[in-house]
Amino acid sequence: MTATPCSDPRVPPRKTCVVRDLIEHWAENTPEHTYAVFEDGTSWSYAELRERVISVASGLAARGVNQGDHVAVWLFGGAEGILSFFAINYLGAVFVPFNTAYKGRLLAHVLSNSDARLLIAHGDLIHRLDEVDTALLERVVYIGETASTTQLPAEPFASLAEDRSELPELKHPIEPWHTQSIIYTSGTTGPSKGVLSSYLHLYTNAGPESWPFITGDDRFLINMPLFHIGGMGIIFVMLARGGSISVMQNFSTERFWPFVRETNTTAAFLLGVMATFLLKHPPSGDDRQHNLRRAFMVPFTETALDMHERFGVDIYTIFNMTEISSPIVSEPNPTRRGTCGKVRAGVDVRLVDENDCEVPTGEIGEMLVRTDRPWGMNHGYYKNPEATAEAWRNGWFHTGDCFRQDDEGFFYFVDRRKDAIRRRGENISSFEVEAEVVAYPAVREAAAYGVPSSVGEDDVMVAVAAVEGLELDPESLLHFLAEKMPYFMVPRYIRILPELPKTPSAKVQKHLLRAEGITSDSWDRDAHGFSLRREKLR
Repeated sequence: MTATPCSDPRVPPRKTCVVRDLIEHWAENTPEHTYAVFEDGTSWSYAELRERVISVASGLAARGVNQGDHVAVWLFGGAEGILSFFAINYLGAVFVPFNTAYKGRLLAHVLSNSDARLLIAHGDLIHRLDEVDTALLERVVYIGETASTTQLPAEPFASLAEDRSELPELKHPIEPWHTQSIIYTSGTTGPSKGVLSSYLHLYTNAGPESWPFITGDDRFLINMPLFHIGGMGIIFVMLARGGSISVMQNFSTERFWPFVRETNTTAAFLLGVMATFLLKHPPSGDDRQHNLRRAFMVPFTETALDMHERFGVDIYTIFNMTEISSPIVSEPNPTRRGTCGKVRAGVDVRLVDENDCEVPTGEIGEMLVRTDRPWGMNHGYYKNPEATAEAWRNGWFHTGDCFRQDDEGFFYFVDRRKDAIRRRGENISSFEVEAEVVAYPAVREAAAYGVPSSVGEDDVMVAVAAVEGLELDPESLLHFLAEKMPYFMVPRYIRILPELPKTPSAKVQKHLLRAEGITSDSWDRDAHGFSLRREKLR
């Protein structure tokens, strides 16, 4: 099969950025080179990766997955997650991952929005499907064991390889601008949105132009989930470089350095409080006995230089989000407190006011971004033309985040213009929190917002007003929410007010609530021993 090559020099050839072509390229040119190392000590060469991916891809094709189809993946990560990711793209189908904490209304929304007919899921999660409308889903493939049945036909992941058949011929070449994935990101004025990402977008996100200091000689630690760009993006860009990954299922302070040493890991991402936890661990004589050369810290805090000095690791930071492609990247070990770095090559950035007019240097404005490479960023939100038009108005992508820039070109994050909440590395939609809270019979209205956490980022707080004549008990509300929401969305603080502050047009004034912070009348679930943790999958 042939196609006319793209003549635009800004668009790399397929073998540089398309998953299928990359797997074939490295398997043919460096078959014995290691691609992945896992916690149990097993590893895959590029030749083995191709064999495993084709095996799973053929099983998916036998179950009706065709080029262009959407396939949902409900896994945290691991070997099966990586194989699912690559096998779906090998067929030219669209990879649609979503959070393993999803349940109830949020789960129903992403299933409906995704248009997926096949779901690859962890067996411990399948029972949640019985509680929601499964939309177009026709079949479930599960990892591990399933503890309950579902209305949908379900079969083990291993059966994909057992039922291997001839791969169908592609209808047309998979091009760099074709949709590679739909990644769900928190909504702020509506439900979560599915970000349309091309192969070229994912490549640009952390490719040689964006992260020139990461090479094919690196082994990058994967300890973030597939449904986050920080997990799936790094899995992809190390494939694009012909490099390798070391796969750690979950971040662990005690296991981090031993794992880095055992796997000869050279690069890592330290999200949220990971660096803080590592620094609080007692010092050891072997703190510098490792091959880790560089790490990204997001957000960048004053602990960065402590990490560099204690562990001998070069620390970088960036500003990025699912929709864009690392427009702001720092130099190693930046000394300016709070900086995200400078604009990288190939990107244009503006800071603007509410009318998209540029603000003077030093003043705060919303960050707008565009790239000079076609398809170098998202190409909209799936089945949401209104949100797409709003985000891309005037030809620039509006991040919703406010920054200031100094005279030397360094950018500093100030605040989120939108009402998303960031807790322990998870982006949380205040809209979705509020939708669940007001479903409680005694709640008349609710406003969810972030308050500073002692360990960094935010804790979730919700201010509520009760239905007249009904008693509103915080602990009963918490028990209700714990059954309806992912653990990370359940509020830590509940504040009961007679009325929520509003504008003349009846909009809740969250900025007033946020400014008041954690008040004396705020009910704290931690203080009352109400603990929630992510469910551990077997």
